[in-house]
Amino acid sequence: MRTYPLAMSEKTLSENIMQSLIDPINLSARFEQAFGTQPRIFVGPGRINIIGEHVDYCGGMVMPAAIDLACYVACAPNQLGSLRVESGFGSAHIGLEHFTRHGDWRDYVAGVAFALIEAGETISGHDLMIAADVPIGAGVSSSAALEIAVGLALTGGTVSGARLAQIAQRAENHFVGMNCGIMDQFASANGVAGRALWLDCASLNFETLRVPDEACFLILDSGVKHAHVGGGYASRRADCEAAARTLGVGLLCEIEDVEALSILEGNPLKRARHVVTEIARTKAARAALGLGDLAAVGELMNQSHASLSTNMEVSTPELDHLASLAQKTQGIYGARMMGGGFGGSVIALADRASAEAAQRTIVAAYSLKLGRPAESFVVQLAQGGHEMAELVA
Repeated sequence: MRTYPLAMSEKTLSENIMQSLIDPINLSARFEQAFGTQPRIFVGPGRINIIGEHVDYCGGMVMPAAIDLACYVACAPNQLGSLRVESGFGSAHIGLEHFTRHGDWRDYVAGVAFALIEAGETISGHDLMIAADVPIGAGVSSSAALEIAVGLALTGGTVSGARLAQIAQRAENHFVGMNCGIMDQFASANGVAGRALWLDCASLNFETLRVPDEACFLILDSGVKHAHVGGGYASRRADCEAAARTLGVGLLCEIEDVEALSILEGNPLKRARHVVTEIARTKAARAALGLGDLAAVGELMNQSHASLSTNMEVSTPELDHLASLAQKTQGIYGARMMGGGFGGSVIALADRASAEAAQRTIVAAYSLKLGRPAESFVVQLAQGGHEMAELVA
């Protein structure tokens, strides 16, 4: 069974996240009991993003990684010409002739199926059972994990890599209704164990980056759950697009000089200032990581949080407080909010030898602020979407 390297609270992470998700342990046996046949199992991992936030939809550079918390989809073909789906959220029967948005988890499954069909893939009826140990709403992209796992399952793993990421992004953009960039899906599909990705979101060219062995990453859950289909995220993207139009460029990544932003004003100016400086920080972090300078990477993460809070305005008081706690804690090189914002988690770059003590210090202090036990966990950098054998207890 999965173990979590460091304690987070009196209540374990798995107990919390399994309140609404099927536990992946013994998934194959439970699938056979439900559907009467042996399945294949496909994995879509969650992701972290070390730095480079709210720049993917502007064509910028990002530094994400797949992690060892994932969505698992057990699947087998059926002769029904439709999808029969079992999950911790309930059951669904999804026809492959037309799509109806429901505003819930079914949209992610159906959206991937229809995005695959639109991309020219032949999709037949399947039985699916969805399990997960990736937390929902914590900023580690449980939605992309689900999309990648479903895409692999419906194609038997024949569609993967950048193509699968693009199809999954289209599912989220056009069927779920979330106008996200491609970073989350790309990291989930293309992650490499033990390494971060350096991704150019305009070209989709990428390489892998070694993360020093003495480093590890803590995910600190603010306790504020986010839902990005609402207007906050969309308005930030619209501001960035408005800024690009005023500047006469297709994407804000084409602007490298902050002085060029002087013709902007209001929200477009603030959003563009974040994007231009965040891309510069991400480039600097790549260079620092190559030198093994974790202190420099951490300081750039701190600067990223400040800009996300004041320029992009996607932080919350809880995220600001949690990031500040982490930044002041011995053994932490740097910390920032992670993901689209309006809730979710803080990511902290930690010294591995000091990480357990640092985690306990942060969790204790934030639990007092939160009024209940705070949650946190350590993640390992993991392989991207793939097929796997059964998980057994």
